[in-house]
Amino acid sequence: MTSEELLQKVRKIEIKTHGLSRNIFAGEYHSQFKGRGMAFSEVREYQPGDDVRSIDWNVTARMNRPYIKVYEEERELTVMLLVDVSGSRNFGTVSQMKRDTMAEVAATLAFSTIENNDKVGVIFFSDRVEKFIPPKKGKSHVLHIIRELLSFEPEHQGTDINAALQFLTNAQKRRCAAFLISDLMDPKLSDQVTKYNVQRNTSVAPVVIASRKHDLNAIQIYDRRDAELPNVGLLKLRDPETGARVWADTSLASVRNAYGQAWRDQQAALETIYTKTGMHNISVRTDEDYVKKLMQLFHN
Repeated sequence: MTSEELLQKVRKIEIKTHGLSRNIFAGEYHSQFKGRGMAFSEVREYQPGDDVRSIDWNVTARMNRPYIKVYEEERELTVMLLVDVSGSRNFGTVSQMKRDTMAEVAATLAFSTIENNDKVGVIFFSDRVEKFIPPKKGKSHVLHIIRELLSFEPEHQGTDINAALQFLTNAQKRRCAAFLISDLMDPKLSDQVTKYNVQRNTSVAPVVIASRKHDLNAIQIYDRRDAELPNVGLLKLRDPETGARVWADTSLASVRNAYGQAWRDQQAALETIYTKTGMHNISVRTDEDYVKKLMQLFHN
């Protein structure tokens, strides 16, 4: 992609997603993600009517009279976008590839963030963290993010969502709103969750730690052929992450049924994760209107 082609794509996606974020999502974003936490402000002397549960006993002991901690609602939010750049994003059979839909969804969320004067950052991940763009404010920062969404090419092709979530937990100390934008095709994600009990404090999966610390939301981007095979006879399939190739006779109902069942099993495993972590989620097909799905996510 030449520099001129990239600039044209950036401009096109800016016009489309900026308008959506300003006219449709700004109010929903503000109501759902503003002021979710309370930040410590100061310590002051106790006054009649103050909540005794706010008393700072250490200061009270030193001063020999009661003092309370004062908190104020956090007005500034940080939004982190965890964007899957593995090989499987380079697939699409209808209107566009998964990577294109991911870029539009991420750009819409980024513009919604700066419309409310909040910070937005990005973690690009494959089977490792490929690039980290620290959270900042401003339109120029979002345009930089969009350029990276459209042009970034990873060094690796695999997928490890746990690695991305661990990085998020370590890099973002304060609570944030995080959006995992991926096709979620990572068996290791569900494997770790099924091996532990959520109530225990040992061997906790990264997805659980991240969902406890942050407001974690999953946005699954998939193609219709991820879920079902067409009946087109002998078909050569290639795994975009491993490069493995296999021939499949799609005229056989047993082959098509097995392929579809594998997809349903994966979706069932994801539902288990959502239930155990309380994560809000949506699934967006590349030929669907993602606007309605994002509205659904905010309403949830």
